[in-house]
Amino acid sequence: MASHKILVIDDSAVIRRMVRDMLPAGNFEVLEAKDGEQGLKLIRDERPNLIMLDFLLPKVSGWEVFQQLEKTSKTEGKMTPLVLMSGRKEEVAEKIAEPFEYFEFIEKPFEKKSLIEAIKTSMAKAKKWPPTGAAPTPTTASDSNASAAEIKALKQQMAKMQAEINALKKQMTQVVTLIKTKLK
Repeated sequence: MASHKILVIDDSAVIRRMVRDMLPAGNFEVLEAKDGEQGLKLIRDERPNLIMLDFLLPKVSGWEVFQQLEKTSKTEGKMTPLVLMSGRKEEVAEKIAEPFEYFEFIEKPFEKKSLIEAIKTSMAKAKKWPPTGAAPTPTTASDSNASAAEIKALKQQMAKMQAEINALKKQMTQVVTLIKTKLK
């Protein structure tokens, strides 16, 4: 009998089969869902030990499933280990700020070694999840000063990056002008 239930929520049968085949035989019961709606039902009914979630899903998106998991974690006081999967990390990072603190991200396509490592890391990250009501807030004046200093450093970094972007735009305009001149 398998000791751990892993739920793979992905609209691609190939990815679901690939994950099942990459896991060590006999240690895991792999549950599969082809969309977010089916995935949420299996999460409620089966209580998996780990969830592998595609971010782009039909019916209920991976983002919506993630939000539901976060909400449930707050009520239950524990986080189910989660590995978010996507071929487009930038879409995930648009919705969820990096670094990903309480779950692991793996970019598709992935190899067996990367999958196993992502599972281990997600389990470790889930243990760090704060209990209900615990919010990371500054507790001392030095914490507030550290946060203010971090914000100032980030603003300086953003200003520097913006200057670099502007310089690149100018260079790009010059290159386009040069190309147009050569093509005449």
